[in-house]
Amino acid sequence: MNYDIIVLGSGPGGYVAAIRASQLGMKTAIIEKAELGGICLNWGCIPTKALLKSASVYEELQHAADYGIQFNGEVKPDFNAMVKRSRDVAANMSKGVQFLLKKNKIDVIEGFGKVKPGKKVTVIDHANVEKEYSANHIIIATGARSRDMSFMKQDGKKIIGYREALTLDKQPASMAIVGSGAIGSEFAYFYNTIGTKVTLIEYLPNIVPFEDEECSKQLERSFKKQGISVLTGTEVTSVDTKGKNCLLTMKTQKGEDTLEAELVLSAIGIIPNLEGIGLEETGITVENGKIKVDDYYKTSVDGYYAIGDVVHGPALAHVASHEGIVCVEKISGKHPHPVNYNNIPSCTYTHPEVASVGLTEKKAKEAGYEVKVGKFPFSASGKATASGHKDGFVKVIFDAKYGEWLGAHMIGENVTEMIGGIVTARTLETTAYEIIHSVFPHPTLSEAIMEACAAAYDEVIHL
Repeated sequence: MNYDIIVLGSGPGGYVAAIRASQLGMKTAIIEKAELGGICLNWGCIPTKALLKSASVYEELQHAADYGIQFNGEVKPDFNAMVKRSRDVAANMSKGVQFLLKKNKIDVIEGFGKVKPGKKVTVIDHANVEKEYSANHIIIATGARSRDMSFMKQDGKKIIGYREALTLDKQPASMAIVGSGAIGSEFAYFYNTIGTKVTLIEYLPNIVPFEDEECSKQLERSFKKQGISVLTGTEVTSVDTKGKNCLLTMKTQKGEDTLEAELVLSAIGIIPNLEGIGLEETGITVENGKIKVDDYYKTSVDGYYAIGDVVHGPALAHVASHEGIVCVEKISGKHPHPVNYNNIPSCTYTHPEVASVGLTEKKAKEAGYEVKVGKFPFSASGKATASGHKDGFVKVIFDAKYGEWLGAHMIGENVTEMIGGIVTARTLETTAYEIIHSVFPHPTLSEAIMEACAAAYDEVIHL
C-alpha cells in the first residue's frame, strides 16, 4: 500500500506526528512493534506518575495528624496494588491513543518496521510475515531504551532498568539507584516513601545534575530529610550479583567503598533505538549515535525524517511531540517555526518537584550575561504554609542590560504545573516588568513567580 506518510513508532513523537498529518489531509499509517503510545505512555512518563501519586497519597496520610485528622486504623502501602493501578493507568492511556488514531483514520500496522531505499518500509508482523509498504514521506520515531553498562549489566532480576522497576512482583527491602536524573530521583522518592531503604548514587557533584545548583542542593536536603541516602561524586565500578544481595564497589573522593542492596536500579541514561531499522541500507547519516537532521527533521536522504529520542536534543516526550508537529507541517507546505531548544521545560516529579526552563545562573554568567537574580522561598508563601509544603523556592534570572528572561528554576509543591506559564512568557519575550505588574491570584503558589521577579529588581514585598 502507498501512503503520503508512514511513521515508524507510536510514542509521543510518532502518534502526534501521525495525527497532525491526518489533520492536514494526508493518508497516514503508523507502525508499532509493541504497545501504542510507546515507552512514555506504557513504561515511562505515565505509569511512573501513577506510582508517584500513590506514594504521595501514602505520605499525606502518614502526616494526617498535622492537618487535624486522626486515623484509628493502620495506614500501610500495598505495593502490588500500587503496581496494578499504575499498569491500569498505562493500559487506559494506550487505549486512548488507539481511539485517537482510529478517529483520525490512521492505519495501524503491527510489527517491526525497517526502512528501505526508495521510500519503502518492510514490516515483519507477530506471525513472522513480512509485508512492504511505500510512502512519499517516512518519519522515524523509534525512541530509546535504558542504557546498559558493561560494569553493571542489566539481568532483569538483580540489576534492573525502569521497566522492571515499574512491575516488580514484590517490594525490595533495599535498593541502590545508580544515576540521579529524573528517572533515578523519581524512583528514589517512590521506593523510599513506601519503606524501601534507598541509596541514590550520582557520579557528578550534584543530584539532578543538569538543574540549577541551588535546586539540586535543595532536593538533596529534602531527600536526606526523607531518609534517602545520597552519595554524590561517587562512581560505581562493579556490581557482584553472586550472593543473596548485590555488592556494589564504588570509587569515592575518600577512596574505595562498598554497598550491599537487594536490587540495583540502573538509571544512567538511555540509548536510541537505531539497530536493525535499515539506516545503513537506506544511507541515512548517523552522527554521534543519533540520526542527523536539519531544522525540520529531514535526514540526509530525501523523503526520510527523524524525530524524538533518535535525534539530537533533549530526550523528552513533549519535545518529541513538538518536533513531530513541526516536521509534518513542513512536509505539508506550511511554514512552522523551528523548535526553540532554549525554551524547553524540564520536570522531575519527586517530592518536592523540580521544574526549570532556560539558562541556569551559572550558565548565564558563563555565556557573558550580567544577570539579575531573584529568589522567593515557599516558606514565605501563605498558600505553601497552609498546605504544609514549605520546602523549596522559585528562582528567576534576567539579563541586566535588556531585561530578557534568561531562565527560571523552581523546586516545591506543584511547580511542574507552574513552569508552562513561564515557557509561554519567554516565548512572548516578556520581561520582569510585565510579570511584576500583572495581578496574580492570592493565595496561590504561583504568586512566588511574581515575588521572585520583584526580588530580582529589589521590589519584593513579602520578603
